[in-house]
Amino acid sequence: MTPAAIAILSLSMSTDAFAAAIGRGAAHRPDVPAALKAGLVFGVIEGLTPLIGWSLGLLAAGFVEAIDHWIAFALLSLVGANMIRQSRQPVETDAPAPRSGRWALVGTAIGTSIDAAAVGVSLAFIGANIWVIAAAIGFSTFVLTTIGMLIGKAVGLRFGKTAERVGGLALIAIGLGILLEHTGMLAG
Repeated sequence: MTPAAIAILSLSMSTDAFAAAIGRGAAHRPDVPAALKAGLVFGVIEGLTPLIGWSLGLLAAGFVEAIDHWIAFALLSLVGANMIRQSRQPVETDAPAPRSGRWALVGTAIGTSIDAAAVGVSLAFIGANIWVIAAAIGFSTFVLTTIGMLIGKAVGLRFGKTAERVGGLALIAIGLGILLEHTGMLAG
């Protein structure tokens, strides 16, 4: 993958954590140390999940080598489409505030990182450098989550939905790029 594709992928994988952080920030008004802690928790978990998916993908890669680009395209498109679908769900203004405990934070981080595991599977199929990509995803998630926590009260949930929608579109575009490159339709 090119550095630009890695950057786009990293930002796309971070948007759901960013949206969740905006909601938590709006509800809890964290100070800088609390926002940094939340960013670290989200970043570490989001960086680990593609490694887990990549490991699982390596186990299956030999069996599906002839169609791996189609699988990568399908997985990235499904994750992207799901992100777009979720971004279109109405914002519940009277929903209960997100829980603020340590386990609620970890649970939210795991919930927003499941898609990164699916992306990790597709990265195994195309032979991408998972270590660089996982580090980039973890770092961008750390930064965006920290920022989301700090600006949550001022910006509200609406901006997070837009970021999630853009991230979903970017994942679909990356999947399409992989498909076009591996089928010879795009010179890579």
